[in-house]
Amino acid sequence: MNPTERDPAGFRRVLYSSMLGTAIEWYDFFLYGTAAALVFNQLFFPQLDPVTGTLASFASYAVGFFARPLGGIIFGHFGDRLGRKSTLVATLVMMGAATCLVGLLPTYAQIGLWAPALLVLLRVVQGIAVGGEWGGAVLLVAEHAEPGRRGFHVSLVQAGVGVGLLLANGVFTLCSKLDETAFMAWGWRVPFLLGSLLTLLGLFIRLRVLESPLFAA
Repeated sequence: MNPTERDPAGFRRVLYSSMLGTAIEWYDFFLYGTAAALVFNQLFFPQLDPVTGTLASFASYAVGFFARPLGGIIFGHFGDRLGRKSTLVATLVMMGAATCLVGLLPTYAQIGLWAPALLVLLRVVQGIAVGGEWGGAVLLVAEHAEPGRRGFHVSLVQAGVGVGLLLANGVFTLCSKLDETAFMAWGWRVPFLLGSLLTLLGLFIRLRVLESPLFAA
């Protein structure tokens, strides 16, 4: 029997949690890009000249994209053995924790070279998490959806990427309304710390979804 016929409410939870989880993870992922353009070159690479510092800041952003395939491989492996739901919970926690730690990270002025090193490490964690999240979310929805609607329902998960991008830019725009001193001192951290609250919301919903019926079988 198709899972959507047995429990349509359960399928809706799967769909909504996958959309929300994808939006939250990409919010965290894209948030880093905005910060890399605005503040990271000054706070984490001030020992370099402005142009080189900006390039170093964007290079740390690129690290997340290089780490994404690794996340897909790791969580694809464990998703087939431990379950889709459990791995998606793990990726959401990883992303939320890394994003929150970026918001709490001391700057170069406080801990020297450890600051950019830890920043890059957290970016690698973000990349691994989002690499596992997107593929897992799509797979979970596809395995729950009725055969004639799989493409449509999976496309809704992809829509979460755009939602995350808009949300990240919107929150950073609001925080940038602060005066420059306040923004550089603590305002840039607010969007990252807000990501931890969004992660808790995503976990609340994701923990209530059903495991993939194909995996259970």
